[in-house]
Formats: sequence, structure tokens, C-alpha cells
Amino acid sequence: MKYCSKCGKEIMDEAVICIHCGCSTTNNGELNSVTATNDAPDTGFAILGFLIPIVGLILYLVNKDKSPKKARSAGKGALIGFCFSIVAVILYVLFAGALLASVY
Repeated sequence: MKYCSKCGKEIMDEAVICIHCGCSTTNNGELNSVTATNDAPDTGFAILGFLIPIVGLILYLVNKDKSPKKARSAGKGALIGFCFSIVAVILYVLFAGALLASVY
């Protein structure tokens, strides 16, 4: 095992970039362009994914390599929105069935 020259954390010997800070391990610790500059969890992506799960899935698939934190928030929103939709449909069917049974 070796250590990152920028953050000092332990990394694998064959690592090209540090998994902790994104710094290149080959150019004497110079910052590599692989580092995500504007990657932070995005609440807007999560809300959009919740409201329209297919859009959240598309955002996840498009951004998973470029900005994984934003992609993950869109994916979480899509997953939660999809599960919420399934539960809402089940409750609607049960409520409608109970209402129809009481009418007849």
C-alpha cells in the first residue's frame, strides 16, 4: 500500500488516482483534471426524480460517471418516488374496492 501525496490517505499500489481526494498519483501529486469540480448532492435532482421517476433514472444514467453525487441523489429520488407511487396505487385500489363494496 502507498499513501496519497495530497491527502495522506492509504491507497492501493496500482491506483492511478486517489479514491479519497481525486488527486493523480502519477504526477507527483499534482491535481488531475479527473477531479469533479462541481459535484455535490443536488436537491433539485432528487425532487425531480421523486416527482418523475423516469427522469430521475435518466439523470442517474447520464451523470453517473461525470458527477456521481448528483447522479446518486437523482437515483435516490427516483427510487423513492417509484416506491411511493406503488404504495399510492395499492392504497387507491384498496380504498376504491372498499368504497365499491359498500355501495353494492
